Amino acid sequence: MSNKEDTFTKKISEMCCVAKGCDHGPAPIPEEGEWVKVKKIEQISALSHGIGSCAPQQGTCKLTLNVKNGIILEALIETIGCSGMTHSAAMAAEILQGKTILEALNTDLVCDAINVAMREIFKQLVYGRSQTAFSKNGLPIGSSLEDLGGVLRSQIGTMFSSTKTGARYLEITDGYVLDMAIDKNNEIIGYKFVNLGKMMKNIKAGIDYKEAFEKAIGYYGRYKDGYKYIDPRKE
Repeated sequence: MSNKEDTFTKKISEMCCVAKGCDHGPAPIPEEGEWVKVKKIEQISALSHGIGSCAPQQGTCKLTLNVKNGIILEALIETIGCSGMTHSAAMAAEILQGKTILEALNTDLVCDAINVAMREIFKQLVYGRSQTAFSKNGLPIGSSLEDLGGVLRSQIGTMFSSTKTGARYLEITDGYVLDMAIDKNNEIIGYKFVNLGKMMKNIKAGIDYKEAFEKAIGYYGRYKDGYKYIDPRKE
């Protein structure tokens, strides 16, 4: 049906109208355990993730949103690679909650990487490709924090290698790597790490910082079988 404001070219105006056939509406998408024919933003409910990088490829953002009836009720913004992006993430955390996903898509979130992440997650939500597509009633607000674990810290991995030095493990999901175990063939067989999230949790609980550090130390692989141990940042 046309509106009074619609204008047409002379060619179109001279043409007769052919009746439109059947119209089944949009294809239903899976949405929190339901099949929904979405026509309005307020029909969207889902929790999902989106990844984006900035134009110069200097940093990346992982954005997690929990949307109920079109409104963002929870936002988790994780960034890496660009110091300026952390400030933009702080602003995005204040901006996003309470907005509709359409408002958020057209909001300047300052950082290109966060804007791209918002665009990518929007596409997932409106196409029904969400983490909670087949989860009855979705997830409660606060669920995105479970991705961070009990210490509420992002899972980060940082490795370095060169033809001169070989590989260096700097930070694993487990934590900050203190040293690597090397066997007689000069190959890596394990590492020792400190979980910074656990360490800070212990310190905040009143445990002496040295004891808190020791309690947060862990080992991976055949660390204790090492022929020698090296500091990945110095040796």
